Amino acid sequence: MKKREGRLPDAAAENAVHQLSAPRRGRVAVALSAPYAGLMDDYAEALRPAPLSEQTRRTYASKVRQYLAWLATVGADGGALQDAAARDRAVLEYRNHLEEVLERKPATVNNALAAVDDLYVRLGMGPASAPRAEVSSSVPRALSEDDAARFVRAVDALSSPRDAAIALVPFYAGARIAEIVGLDLDDVRLSTRGSILRIHGRGGRVRELPVHSRLRAALSGWLAERANWPGADGPELFLNRRGERLSVRGAHDVITAISRQAGLDDDTTALVLRHTFASRLTRGGTSLVVVAELLGHARLETTRRYARPTREEAVEALGLLDIDR
Repeated sequence: MKKREGRLPDAAAENAVHQLSAPRRGRVAVALSAPYAGLMDDYAEALRPAPLSEQTRRTYASKVRQYLAWLATVGADGGALQDAAARDRAVLEYRNHLEEVLERKPATVNNALAAVDDLYVRLGMGPASAPRAEVSSSVPRALSEDDAARFVRAVDALSSPRDAAIALVPFYAGARIAEIVGLDLDDVRLSTRGSILRIHGRGGRVRELPVHSRLRAALSGWLAERANWPGADGPELFLNRRGERLSVRGAHDVITAISRQAGLDDDTTALVLRHTFASRLTRGGTSLVVVAELLGHARLETTRRYARPTREEAVEALGLLDIDR
């Protein structure tokens, strides 16, 4: 992707680039600051003569704009656009952001990564070595009974009350990772007669969940230690070592480290723990309406996927057709 070196495109080309960069009707374009705005303009111009459909060009431009906006948000210093190792780390973290924070479907995640790869190819760096999300129509990945027990045992062995509480909020309350770090002190009401956790979800929706006894103990332990941390006077529930609100990346690292200690895959994230929460409730016979309310789903159809039969259940069902002869 060559720089324009001060050359101004003619009116028709400039209009084409503007149309390619423009958001769809009803959407607001993500604002970019320098140097990302200039890079976005160069990318849109490079896409214009590419042998792609108009829809693909528009989709790629939109996805790349979102990626560049994310780079700016996380404070990337430009290394991700110049160094191959930094590129790979950034794209992998971006994939985690799409899956964990935004909870995008695998196909949507892969479309975004394809666009980002196209950007890097045009920059002469080649595609990032970030694996694609696994596309499957089956039940969302959740921990098995044995793996769930190993995870909880690893949490019990922690010396950090904060990390234990962070890990158990998605496991026992089904919270998204962004919801975990967004919790404030006044969102937690602990009582032996009935504890409540108030979670601020998407679209401004707020849900209040009863607190499981194990989670109540973990939160109590963290609140006792938190009083001695920097930033203890602030409203945030989970703090980093500087006394500031813990970031999504920080919470992700905590859960990943515990998963490794439990001998689980690195892909055991907060989202997998949330899926485990939902799957255990659904498989245990809890009404989908109740599960949807606990998860903060706006549509019951989103919750219904947890009720789909697993491959093992399908095989077991077919075994009922056996006839003794």
